[in-house]
Amino acid sequence: MARLAIAKDFLADFARLEKHLQKAVQDAFDKFAQHTHAGLHLEPLNNSRDPRIRTIRINQQYRGVVLAPENGGEHLLLKVMNHDDAIAYAVSRRFTVNEAIGVLEVRDQEALEDIEPALRQAAEKTERRLFDDVSDSDLVRLGIDQAVLPLVRVLSTESHLDALAPLLPSPQHDALVALASGMTPEEAWAEVSKHMPTAEPPEHIDPTDLASAIERTPDQYVMVSGPEDLAEILAHPFAAWRIFLHPRQRSIAYRESYRGPALVTGGAGTGKTVTAVHRAAFLAERATTAEDEPRILVTTYTRNLAEALQGQLAMLVSDEVVESRIEASNVDRLAYQVITEAHGRQPDVADNDTMNRLWDQAAALIGGEFSPSFLWREWEQVILAQQIHDLPGYVECRRRGRGRGLNTAQRGRVWTAIGHVLAELRRSGQRTHHQIADEAARILNERAEKPYRHVIVDEGQDLHPAQWRLLRAAVAPGPDDLFIVADPNQRIYDHRVSLEALGIRVVGRSYKLTISYRTTQEILSWSVGVLNGNAATGLNDEPDTLAGYRSPMHGRRPVVRGFPSRAAELDALVDQVRVWLDSGVEPQAIAIAARFGWRVREARDALERAGIPTASSRAKDADGVRAGSMHSMKGLEFRCIAVIGVDEDDVPATKFLTSPEEDPVAHQQDLQRERCLLFVAATRARDMLAIFHQTGKASPFLKA
Repeated sequence: MARLAIAKDFLADFARLEKHLQKAVQDAFDKFAQHTHAGLHLEPLNNSRDPRIRTIRINQQYRGVVLAPENGGEHLLLKVMNHDDAIAYAVSRRFTVNEAIGVLEVRDQEALEDIEPALRQAAEKTERRLFDDVSDSDLVRLGIDQAVLPLVRVLSTESHLDALAPLLPSPQHDALVALASGMTPEEAWAEVSKHMPTAEPPEHIDPTDLASAIERTPDQYVMVSGPEDLAEILAHPFAAWRIFLHPRQRSIAYRESYRGPALVTGGAGTGKTVTAVHRAAFLAERATTAEDEPRILVTTYTRNLAEALQGQLAMLVSDEVVESRIEASNVDRLAYQVITEAHGRQPDVADNDTMNRLWDQAAALIGGEFSPSFLWREWEQVILAQQIHDLPGYVECRRRGRGRGLNTAQRGRVWTAIGHVLAELRRSGQRTHHQIADEAARILNERAEKPYRHVIVDEGQDLHPAQWRLLRAAVAPGPDDLFIVADPNQRIYDHRVSLEALGIRVVGRSYKLTISYRTTQEILSWSVGVLNGNAATGLNDEPDTLAGYRSPMHGRRPVVRGFPSRAAELDALVDQVRVWLDSGVEPQAIAIAARFGWRVREARDALERAGIPTASSRAKDADGVRAGSMHSMKGLEFRCIAVIGVDEDDVPATKFLTSPEEDPVAHQQDLQRERCLLFVAATRARDMLAIFHQTGKASPFLKA
């Protein structure tokens, strides 16, 4: 019986198709899954570089490309494209098994043949070639295909090698780059081994065994177990696409062990979250006995993001493994659980209205010398962050990240104001989320036995120091204790931390992802421009830039449009969504984002009046275009996004900006936080991005 595997590129192609074309593709490949490859009309091609390549007719305009081995075993769905592009792809590619690491590779053989005469001509003009000092046996040992060796031998400059980057498989090109930089073959192996899904290469590699090669390349291909599995994947191609790992991500997620906490950073769409989820799955499935079952916490800062992590875990590991070994929960919930278990009752949380009232009172108590927001931040970012318990400690502390200097007398008045708020909270029996986290950390620090063996942290840049203390206390220090992913350039809250100061040492175990696999380079370039070149502050107080951040995908440039009125903007939004829907984009793959909830409600009302169903951005199974605030977009991704109301009064949100006269540093931090919010919303888009504003009132971020 023939089996089927699907390439990640196939899912990306399929997700972009109009619905009637998706139906035609499903009908064609349902026959395969239900019967054998004989049920498919697989057509060979003349002059194909790989004799196993076949195409299948979807309709007059579209064709699928299939790798079909002669023995009738595992077939691989590679692409679904319009007719001419499908034929061009099919005749030009060559698939081989890397004989060093066993993964399935593809190269553009036609392009390599086209470029070879020019490279040979260049080589004739120089006495020395790039790899004269490397033997054929060493090249083959590093995975260079025998058929590629003649071309490698005529390379004379590193610029020629750079030109081969899009044509050669990554493991082979990385090996050649390492050798060209002066590494020995033994040192170059470290670059090649990053592409292995396991710590060690397979003992035996059969270059004709396509099935084994596919299984060793889970970052690019997935086996389909049967018709139901195929139907499920094609029903939710975007979700299936999201759980794939690229080689760099896989090498981090599936490393056998880290000696202590590990930190992974990277820009939006670089796969940090999926790397974290795979790490959790790896640690959960590594246990071999019931006694060895680890308790793993996968956590982040909001409940919605924790639920999203739970959904991704469900796609990677069985329900039984998740239930017995993995807990997906936000940090606040963990804190509540610890407090509830310790005191026998749930903590009473002070809401924002209560806190606003208390800080207003505190500011008035000291004559309005400091604003309520200044006092609130001073408590959160200095006093609670550093666990300061008395006035002398506050007078002596460093107020890192705060721009307005305070003398001793001023600190005394600030302490008095903050003391009023804390006293009122104690009187009412209420606490803030961060106070609860701080107490939970103290409780766990007093316990010898910790609740978890491994803690996986997503969106680490948005956690307060008190929450970090809780997570540090929840797991005993040791190998694989904390695995953290973060992007300081997506920080949407005012928390600054030094992991080192919190007892979380990641020196030597920090990794950076630079390639965005979510969105196009055009959307990426526009979004990075919103940040205005300002370097974010990393999780150890160091600058964190997006240097080298890029996307291998290209598409349409973002559309930025101004409108004479809000009504005209909403009419244009309806028209834009209709265009996307008519082009075959699924409603749930379209999102509307705005800075404030009331603008989101306006947009939903306009779409609903036009007969276009909507749902909240976090809705799971509901039909309709998604809509939500910029904050709610965190952790999500869509094919198309319209960001509306990007006006000077809303973006940045002036009511959330510290006055530059009161604290110039905090003012700049607030502006950068608002830039990060727009950056987050824009980078949720995979294919198309539209930015709307009122004419003459565009956000200053759009003019940068």
